[in-house]
Amino acid sequence: MLKNILVGGVAAAAMTFAAATADAAKCTNDVWKKVMERGKVIVGVKADYKPWGFRSESGDIVGMEVDMAQAVADAMGVELELVAVQSSNRMQFLEQGKVDMFIATMSDRPDRRKIVGITQPNYYTSGTNVMSPKALGIKDWKDLADKPVCGKQGAFYNKIVSERYGAKIVAFTGNAEAKQALRDRKCIAWVYDDSSIMSDLSSGNYDEFEMPLASEDDNPWGLAVPIAEKDCIFGQFMSGITFNMHQSGKLIELERKWGIQPTAYLKAQHGRFKDWLAGKQ
Repeated sequence: MLKNILVGGVAAAAMTFAAATADAAKCTNDVWKKVMERGKVIVGVKADYKPWGFRSESGDIVGMEVDMAQAVADAMGVELELVAVQSSNRMQFLEQGKVDMFIATMSDRPDRRKIVGITQPNYYTSGTNVMSPKALGIKDWKDLADKPVCGKQGAFYNKIVSERYGAKIVAFTGNAEAKQALRDRKCIAWVYDDSSIMSDLSSGNYDEFEMPLASEDDNPWGLAVPIAEKDCIFGQFMSGITFNMHQSGKLIELERKWGIQPTAYLKAQHGRFKDWLAGKQ
């Protein structure tokens, strides 16, 4: 009996090793090699989504994700070149080789994993929140009950906030209309993605408003490398970089640096990946 178990275990281990070897054989690491040969990594980032990626007064692209991209280049020992991307073209730019990778506020979703190599762990998250006048002093989601709340037509946040908290959603065709209605006091708050709200608050155009609640329904963000290199050197390297940024608290530091409202997600990830010997040596 013991002999059969040992033989079975050896066979299973051999099959696992063979599978790993086969996967490694599929790795050409073309993009990684190109980056190292040229001595420069080209990273796609947002240039219109403050404070994660935006143009400074001098025209340079700066922001939290830009700092992450610089950390990647430094760890690889190469120079950094930034390329401005948008939500509509970031995956296409990567597929077409216009960028080597991107860090561009992209939610990690199953359909996107079929197109680009989204590495783990995820580095950030966004969720549902509201923007409301500071003067109203909204403190709890329950404060929205039976009150008019502006929303965008078709946004999934509307149904959740309506059913969960009893808010009376007033839906508009676009974000601009919804936010103008909020300014005109036609509703007590605007419900939307918290990263977009934070971007508005960082713009300086909404000084009388705040994002007062704890975000809900997190949707983690993922950076991406070419899908063919996700499980190869490039993808494994980026997984390690992200892990280290969580463990060291670097992402929390960047969040603080760029004036982003602290997220429970980064705090939880820092605790999750914390070095168990930290502070004990």
